[in-house]
Order: sequence, then structure tokens, then C-alpha cells
Amino acid sequence: MQEFSKRVSQKLSKLSENQIQDIVEAISAQNEMVDSIFQSLSTGLIIVDEKFHITKINKAAERYLPFSAHPEKSENLFVWDIVDDDEISKFLKTNFETEKTNVSDEFTTATSGGSIRFLDISISPLVHRKCLCGSIIRVEDVTEKRNQEIRLHRMEAMASLTNIAASVAHEIKNPLGAISIHIQLIQKAIKKRREADGMLPDPKFAEHYLDVVNQEIDNLNKIVVDFLMAVRPISAQLALVNPNNLLEQFVSFFKPEFTEKNIMVESDFCKDCPRILIDEKLFREVIVNLAQNSLAAITKRIEEFNSLVPGLIQISTKVKDEMFVLRFRDNGSGMDEQTAARVFEPYFTTKANGTGLGMAMSYKIIKEFSGDISVKSVIGEGTEFTISIPVPQKDKRLLTYKGNGK
Repeated sequence: MQEFSKRVSQKLSKLSENQIQDIVEAISAQNEMVDSIFQSLSTGLIIVDEKFHITKINKAAERYLPFSAHPEKSENLFVWDIVDDDEISKFLKTNFETEKTNVSDEFTTATSGGSIRFLDISISPLVHRKCLCGSIIRVEDVTEKRNQEIRLHRMEAMASLTNIAASVAHEIKNPLGAISIHIQLIQKAIKKRREADGMLPDPKFAEHYLDVVNQEIDNLNKIVVDFLMAVRPISAQLALVNPNNLLEQFVSFFKPEFTEKNIMVESDFCKDCPRILIDEKLFREVIVNLAQNSLAAITKRIEEFNSLVPGLIQISTKVKDEMFVLRFRDNGSGMDEQTAARVFEPYFTTKANGTGLGMAMSYKIIKEFSGDISVKSVIGEGTEFTISIPVPQKDKRLLTYKGNGK
């Protein structure tokens, strides 16, 4: 098309009016074809000028991005002013103000039906005749790709159900054995009396054994309910979230309660925290489990060792080797090696009224985030949990380009 236009411009003075009209119609048809292709692309494209005003946008971009006003009727507005998503708007504005192009980031948005959509948004320079005349904003829907990764991870996690089922089988044996023995005792007592004088045993005698049977049935019911809770699929709504914001909210909410119990809370959160793929509600559940364990461990240390040393909980975050790392440390009673090695096992607990599922569920949740959780502990000194969650990476690494102006 470029060569064709060049040849036409060179011979324009020699062309007749009909020839010129034919050429104009041909160029018009070519432009319509280009525009049709532009609008038919599954990748969203937004063309902006040097001031980031929209000059052209295709249908895919309009579907993917939430706009507060019609893009084609907002020529004099900055593109970030009409994008109705704070994170995406901030990304566009920041890269315009810092004159960065060839940058990319991933975002999550909610559809009208309430489901989560994953979007990969990149900005690249628009160059015309060797001069920067604007930018191309590409919006790609990577939801299916992310969902496939999540489904694959969940299938791998199903393998751990074998261990949980084995633990449940072991737990069920004891109550079943107790029920069997006490029913046999009742049967023998009744048979013996009937063979003698035909009188039934003393009511208190039968009631005692029946109370034990009922108690063990309740235990069995609790084991089954807990098992169903432990093996049920986690309904995680994964979205790109800043974890530091959630941790700051947690510290602000719980700090007064801990202070009242003479427990100090120290936090040290990394700057420019990346967004990671997590479920906010489930992430809070993990943090609450860690806090409750720390509270119990600190209380136990103070009571057992009659210690006057105040309780301390330290929460810190950092990014290392493309992983978001959270450390949750306390100066509680600590655990020996054998206990620490079993802390994530279902039904394992050192608490009198514990279910043994809190840390097992926390482990399961972190695995759902494609992360890992580990523990280090020393008797009498305290415990530290470390959570590592991957920072989403792009398939391509983009360079930074400094423009000549806005």
C-alpha cells in the first residue's frame, strides 16, 4: 500500500480525473478493509496520541476494559480518566508521566456476571516517519490461560487427599472400637440376666454404656464433618491483589486487642509491593490462623515459664527471586522438631480444644495460591512461619523506552 501511494503521488499530474477517482475509491476500499481487520481482532487495541487522548479503539478493547464514558466520544480526555478501574488507570497515567513505553502488566477486572477476568495490558510506541507520534495500548484477555493453570494446580493438589483419607481412617478406628465394645457389654449383660432371672440390668448400668456410645457417635460425626471441611474444594476467587494492603488492615484491626494482652505487634512491609494472585478472604483466613496460634503460644509461654517478658509478634514482607515472601514470627513457647514437622498435618494439634485443621487448611490455601509455607521453631524462644507466593511473570520481558516528549 505504501509503494502504491508513492507511485501514485509521482504520477498524479499525469492522471485523468477518472483515474484519480478510481484510485481514491481503491484507497477508500483498502482503508475500509484495514479498519474491518482492526475491529475484528480478538486483541484489544487503543491508539492514543502523544497526550494519551484516544484517536482509535477497536471493539475488543471496549469489551475488555470498563469505561465510564464512551471512548470515541472522549477525544479530549486522557484515556485513564475514562477507564473505570483504579489499578489500570494508575498504570496508564504513571507510564505516561514517566514517559515509559514497551511496558506491560497484568490486571483483574470483574465482569457484569461477577466472574474474574485476567487482562494483560501493554504499551508500545507508535512511530511514524521515524518520529514518536503516540502509543499503542494492547489489551489481551488471558483469562482462559490463567484458569487452565489454576485447574492444573488443583488437579495436582488432589493427590494430597490420600494422606488426609488415611488420617481420617485412623481417627475413625478409635470411636468405632469404643462403640463396639460397649454395645457388646450391654448385650452380654442383657443375655446373662435373661438366662438367670429374666430381669433387665439396672437402668444406670445400661445408661452408662449408652452414654459412652452416644459420646463416641458425636466424636465420629465431628470427625466426618471436619474431614468434609478439609477435603472440600477451595472455592478461590483468585485476583491480582496487593497483599501489603491486606496485612496493614489486619495489623490495624488486631493491634488494640494484642496490646491489651501485653503483646506488641511490629510490622515491616516492603515498598512498591507487587500484586499477586490470591483470594482476599482466604488470605485473611491464613493470617488469622497464624495470629491465633501466636496468641496461644505466647500465652502458654507466659503461664508455663511465669515469664515477665512481653509478647511480641513480628510481621514482615519482601520480594526475593520473583517471590513475595511473608514472615510471621512470635516469641511464644515454640515447638520441638517432631511437633513442627507435623504442624500442617490434618487433625494434629497440641491444643486441648483444637481441631487440628487450622494449619492444615492454611497449608491447603497457600498451595491453592501456587505458594509454599514452612515453619521454624525453638522451644522457649518462638516460632516463625514463612509464606512464599510467586509474583506473576510475563511471557516476554519488555525494555523501557524514553520518549522525546508528551
